[in-house]
Amino acid sequence: MAAQKDSKLIFAPASNPTTHQADQYLQTSLSLPELAPSPFTQFHTWFTHAQTHHVHQPETTCFATASLPSGAVSARYVYLKELDARGFIIYSNWASSRKARDVASNPRASLAFWWREVERQVRVEGIVERLGEGESQAYFDLRARGSRIGAWASEQSCVLREEEGGREVLERRVRDVEGRFEGVEDIPVPGFWGGLRVVPEMVEFWQGRESRLHDRFRYLWDEGKGEWRIDRLSP
Repeated sequence: MAAQKDSKLIFAPASNPTTHQADQYLQTSLSLPELAPSPFTQFHTWFTHAQTHHVHQPETTCFATASLPSGAVSARYVYLKELDARGFIIYSNWASSRKARDVASNPRASLAFWWREVERQVRVEGIVERLGEGESQAYFDLRARGSRIGAWASEQSCVLREEEGGREVLERRVRDVEGRFEGVEDIPVPGFWGGLRVVPEMVEFWQGRESRLHDRFRYLWDEGKGEWRIDRLSP
């Protein structure tokens, strides 16, 4: 057994390295009567709780997509910027990025939130749709000026070749865009940049419990009944 462990770069990491046992989640529980009929309401309740209980950047979410026909999956961390009556909204480049190529071939995606301080996670799966220019502009106007310039300048996920200057290529583009918008405060949102809404078909709320016997509840949209069905899932 010792030889097997020695051959691994990482083996059973834990807060207590002497036991190799995972942390126990003991804060609270979750039951069906506590849940709102709508996952949007429930998410808002949990998100507000995370904000008031000092969860670091609770808007951070893992956004996962898959390309068709290969089925190759990719994931990255982004910020949730809005929640409305239809879904969960993020903002990004939708021209050159990997996620742009993925959703162009497969308009489905998932989000995963992990809030360590309150021992909770939320998973979202659904269909994606682009926001209109007006909605994207409203958020774009709130960004720091440097971030608005950067959105114009960066060909997200494209290779910056070292033999051509590497990061200097990016910084040169930034200077060019700064010159273009010198003295302009109301910078227009790029046509290739904007909001993407994940319209959920499934939302799961997970509350950590002792001995990995977590409380899990899944909301599934029932198109026929026009309502959400809530099921408890085995951990």
